[in-house]
Amino acid sequence: MKLSVSGRASTAGLVTAVMLLTGGSIAGAAPAPEVTAAAAAPDIPVANVKAHLTQLQSIATANGGNRAHGRAGYKASLDYVKAKLDAAGYTTTIQQFTSSSRVGYNLIADWPGGDTNQVVMAGSHLDSVTSGAGINDNGSGSAAVLETALAVSRAGYQPTKHLRFAWWGAEELGLVGSRYYVNNLSSANRAKISGYLNFDMIGSPNPGYFVYDDDPVIEKTFKDYFTGLGVPTEIETEGDGRSDHAPFKSAGVPVGGLFTGASRTKTAAQVAKWGGTSGQAFDRCYHSSCDTTSNISDTALNRNSDAAAYAVWELSS
Repeated sequence: MKLSVSGRASTAGLVTAVMLLTGGSIAGAAPAPEVTAAAAAPDIPVANVKAHLTQLQSIATANGGNRAHGRAGYKASLDYVKAKLDAAGYTTTIQQFTSSSRVGYNLIADWPGGDTNQVVMAGSHLDSVTSGAGINDNGSGSAAVLETALAVSRAGYQPTKHLRFAWWGAEELGLVGSRYYVNNLSSANRAKISGYLNFDMIGSPNPGYFVYDDDPVIEKTFKDYFTGLGVPTEIETEGDGRSDHAPFKSAGVPVGGLFTGASRTKTAAQVAKWGGTSGQAFDRCYHSSCDTTSNISDTALNRNSDAAAYAVWELSS
């Protein structure tokens, strides 16, 4: 989750965008194994998601304690995610931009097949703030999106719509990477994105279960999943407009997403619904050095990772 408006750094960036990103072509993509498009979403193993978080923590530890924009830890994080996707059969593309006099990167991964005139995207920001490893913010979303993408590959899923996954750079400086991506799409290619799903902080240690109230179809999809678990949800308000769905929404793309809370305190009424500790922040380590692998609720991470996969399957079939 990016800093508030007052904390945004100045941004700039104009470099050549890759044709895959602006033109939507999927050159050289190999066909996926045949599977019915109506297949149910798989359970996402939370152990796999946590293994990605362990890797992101190790990367931060080896690179000055963070994975921030323009730092070695960010590029190492991107390289880790890209290697997993390449091995799984994705067409991956790195998009480069400049912000605060440092080079930044987005990673885009396209799954072969599906109608490229109807693109379902799921994304998360991969950068941390400079003060810590950023394991909840936003290793949690990044790891869940990665494991969902890998589950698509393991299942040999052939959806009706085209699937695209994204990991954004420099979100913490003002949604720089996602804004750059959206601004460099032609109007025609923006119109091909039928939905963008955002996952930013989904493993908060004192979690709430918040759903974006943007596109009604996407919102209902997420709510239906949690209703099936018997877990009540609330509308997300703390980070509204402060994460990577905002540039898509501004461009007219239907958006939705999940969130487990940041610096706001959990109320007694919310504890009655979800458990946890009243009067304490959803994430006491928000934007702090203690945002490590110990700063994660396994239950929230598991539920939200499964919800991400459920939505990807439901909205792309």
